Amino acid sequence: MIIKDVIAILENWAPIAYAEDFDNVGLLVGSIDTSVTNILVTHDALEVTIQEAIDKDCNLIVCFHPIIFSGLKRITGTSYVERVVIKAIQNNIAIYAMHTALDNVAHGVNHGMCTALKLKDTQILIPKKQHIFKLTTYVPSDKADMLKQALFNAGAGQIGQYDSCSFITKGKGSFRPLETANPTLGKKGELHVEDEIQLHLTFEKHLEKQLLKALFETHPYEEVAYEITALNNVHQYVGMGMVGELTESLSEKEFLDLVKNTFSCGGIRHSKFLDKPISKVAVLGGSGAFAIDAAKKIGAQAFITADLKYHDYYKAEDDILIADIGHFESERFTKNLITDYLKKKIANFAVILSVEDTNPIHYI
Repeated sequence: MIIKDVIAILENWAPIAYAEDFDNVGLLVGSIDTSVTNILVTHDALEVTIQEAIDKDCNLIVCFHPIIFSGLKRITGTSYVERVVIKAIQNNIAIYAMHTALDNVAHGVNHGMCTALKLKDTQILIPKKQHIFKLTTYVPSDKADMLKQALFNAGAGQIGQYDSCSFITKGKGSFRPLETANPTLGKKGELHVEDEIQLHLTFEKHLEKQLLKALFETHPYEEVAYEITALNNVHQYVGMGMVGELTESLSEKEFLDLVKNTFSCGGIRHSKFLDKPISKVAVLGGSGAFAIDAAKKIGAQAFITADLKYHDYYKAEDDILIADIGHFESERFTKNLITDYLKKKIANFAVILSVEDTNPIHYI
C-alpha cells in the first residue's frame, strides 16, 4: 500500500472538499507514491510525535491539526513548525492532516463528542450550504439510461436519505458536424436533429471530478454539452457542530460535572446558571464561538465548545448555558476516532495510536 491508497481511504470518510476555506488539510509533507510501513495517528504533529513515528517504524503520520497552517517563506528551524517539517523530511516521514474536513462529517469530531456524552437523536448543528450541486447534460434518448446508470455508479443522484435521484425532459437537439469533426450521429456538413433527453442529477461537491470522468467516458457524443449549478439545499449530513438529547435531564451543575469527567477537563469556564434543566445539548469541537446563535436557535439548553472570549459569554443572554471546556479537551477523542476508522479499513500493517499528550495548555 502506498500513501495515495491511505489518502483515498481517509478522503472517502472526510473529503477535502468538506474542509473550511481557511484551512490547510491533506498531505502536507511527503510523496503520495511512497510505500507505507506503519501509520502513527496523532492529535498534533510535533517534534515529539515525529520521534515517536521514528521509534515505531511509522513513515506516515495522520494527524488532526495541520502543522503547516499558513505559508512558510523559509525553513530554517527557527520555529517549532519549521523544526517539525525538517525532521519529518530528514526521516522520510509523511504528514497528512484532516482538521475541518473531519469536523464537518457526520461521524467525525463532533460525533465523537456526542458519543462520549451518550447523546441520542443527533443532527448537524450548522449544515453546509453550497455543497449539493446539479449536473445537467443532453444525450440521445436511446443512450439516456446507460448514461444515467454510469453517473449513478459514480455517486450522482443522492440527496439526504435518497439515491438514484434524477429528472428528465424530452426534446430535440440539433447540430451540424464540421469537416474536422468525428460525429457519432449525423454527417459532416449536414444539419442533424436528434431525439434527446435533458438529464438532471444531483451530486455532492467532492464528487465532481469522478462524475465528469464518468460523463465523458460514457456519453456517446464527441463533444459533450453539460452545465453544473449549485443548489440552495443545505447538506443535512455535512457541517459544523452537532446537537442531541441527553438520556435524562440534568441540573446545570450535574451536567457540567458530567462534561468535566467525560472530557477530563482541567477546568470549565461557563456562563451563569439559569436554573433550567439540561436535556438538549449542542457541541462543537475546537473554536466554536461562531455557533452560539445556532445553538440557541435550535433550542439547546447547553452549548459545549472552546476558545471563547470574554464578550462571547454575553451572547448566552439568559437563554443558554455556554461552556468552554478547552480546545484539546473538546477534541480529545479525535485521534481514537481516526485510529478506529483506519484499523477497520486497513489490516495489512499497523495503525498505531500515539501515546503523546500534545495539549500545550496546563492547569494549576
